[in-house]
Amino acid sequence: LCAPPAEVPLFYRGTFVHSTPQTPLLILEDALLGVNTHGTIAFIGEGKHVKRLSQDFKFSLSDVKQMFFMPGMVDTHIHAPQYSYAGTALDLPLLQWLNKYTFPVEAHFADLKFAQQIYNQVVKRTLRNGTTTACYFATIHTDASLLLGQIANDLGQRALVGKVCMDRNDSAKTYKETSQESQEETLRFIKELLEKKYPRVSPVVTPRFALSCTEPLLGQLGAIAKNNNIHIQSHISETVDEVNVVKELFPDSKSYTDVYNKHNLLTDKTVMAHGCYLSDEELTLFRQTGASLAHCPNSNVSLCSGLLDVRNVLKHKVKIGLGTDVAGGYSASILDAARRALETSKVLTIQNPGYKTLTFEEVFRLATLGGSQALSLDKQTGNFEVGKDFDALRVNVAAPGGPIDLIKDEHPKVGIWTLIIKIVNSDDRNIVEVFVAGKKVVPFTEKTQE
Repeated sequence: LCAPPAEVPLFYRGTFVHSTPQTPLLILEDALLGVNTHGTIAFIGEGKHVKRLSQDFKFSLSDVKQMFFMPGMVDTHIHAPQYSYAGTALDLPLLQWLNKYTFPVEAHFADLKFAQQIYNQVVKRTLRNGTTTACYFATIHTDASLLLGQIANDLGQRALVGKVCMDRNDSAKTYKETSQESQEETLRFIKELLEKKYPRVSPVVTPRFALSCTEPLLGQLGAIAKNNNIHIQSHISETVDEVNVVKELFPDSKSYTDVYNKHNLLTDKTVMAHGCYLSDEELTLFRQTGASLAHCPNSNVSLCSGLLDVRNVLKHKVKIGLGTDVAGGYSASILDAARRALETSKVLTIQNPGYKTLTFEEVFRLATLGGSQALSLDKQTGNFEVGKDFDALRVNVAAPGGPIDLIKDEHPKVGIWTLIIKIVNSDDRNIVEVFVAGKKVVPFTEKTQE
């Protein structure tokens, strides 16, 4: 499985922490990892065997860089245009919030100059925050959505990009499409984005949510996703009010989940954000179809939407990762999402002392491998395995000026476990370098700074 020696120009030695399906947190101390010219991991060995490995792969010991790595993080749900007002406008519940703030802002993205500015900022910010893979909602504007794909590619981020579809929006009549327009523009978006042949940017079919789409459009989008074998993203069961409106709009459906399933929008390439009020029967349907959930705890609390019982989702063996859900969530950092996921779990424990709180290790996996599984990208990324792309963060827990102080007592060294746990309290100041498919994308080059 190892690539030929001549194809392995990059070598890193140090501590690598990652997750596997069996183990939520695995520590590889003094490991040696090689990355080939395609950006994939060619081998992983023990540091004590560095001389033998250097002979096998024909590298000099001086080529080996000593570092501390964790996998790149995965944001399974983020609204790129909403980054323009992130951290503000959190005074209303979801449906009113969409009408007052979101739809008017997103309507501005018909202006490509404005779109260029915001999309450039959000991709850079997420990369600095360690997000090597992002699943983006754009807007209903095809050209601006294509621009987001171009920017993600140019800056080196792995991304799924979706042109939003909505043919029903009585609250903002200027921000919606006809069913035919939505179908035709979605097809154009997919065709033109695929023609770009970006190596790590792909289209995702994106009905905003059931409330904003008629049944004919949902059916058309399900067929488009199936015919093109591409991803699907949307929202589900975020608030009680939303669930009730769905019941009124789709009286012939058994549940919110059934609405999507009837229109072929639940597949093993589907990720649905939130799911706070899904029944056990609905979660079973998620597992059967292979669909996944994006847990967005910051947004769920900031908009007073609800609390997702992640433990119950895991019990049903449904794939799940973390999402920032900017701008319902005020932070574009998956590290923040990890902290909020732990807090949400603790709130559920306060409500029910018998509840089994999520562990740090489990949340670490949600932020990395869990996210790649939720996006059906776990064969390419999510952890450190031979054959997967080297999507990684070089971390300095004790970065000068960072948010963490390492307190040393009588012991000569702070334990490696303590260092890893403190990662959850870190931020972009602790992320020294970001790699996507072996290429260093942070710090930005002079070209990407423009």
